[in-house]
Amino acid sequence: MRGLFRRKKKYKGDSEKKRPTKLEIKPFEYHPKIILAWAKGIEGNTELLDYLYKNGYKELVMATHAIQLKDKARDWLMENGYPHIMAMINGSEGNTQALSWLKKNGFELLYHMAIAIDDDPKGFRWINIHGTQDLFLLTRSIKKVKDEIEEKHNDVHVRSVD
Repeated sequence: MRGLFRRKKKYKGDSEKKRPTKLEIKPFEYHPKIILAWAKGIEGNTELLDYLYKNGYKELVMATHAIQLKDKARDWLMENGYPHIMAMINGSEGNTQALSWLKKNGFELLYHMAIAIDDDPKGFRWINIHGTQDLFLLTRSIKKVKDEIEEKHNDVHVRSVD
């Protein structure tokens, strides 16, 4: 499943037997207070991320790390029934294959979140009409973090040590 939304890349410890052949996709349904806690966690509130983790929302904590480009978290989402969340994250990074997968599989909200995060104003308009305030705020929080990551990546004054 790893290759579904990104270039195939081998990592230490890769094993085909680790990945199930058929995985049930878990629903993306959360109480607005959980969505708001997640939004604040994405923005850096570690106490709220700890709360989410300890109260059965590990996938949201892993998604937060995936947004921050952590490969282990991205793999965890794919291997534990959350490819739709990973597709939203990849779609927000301009991955057209992930966006197509979201549309094809009926994840209209996540599709529009992804395009909004990737600077398409149609996404925010759709969420404003069809979504809720908490989801709109979540999308803005993810966009803010993704924009900061992009800005750091493009900053010529930041040296990369590879």
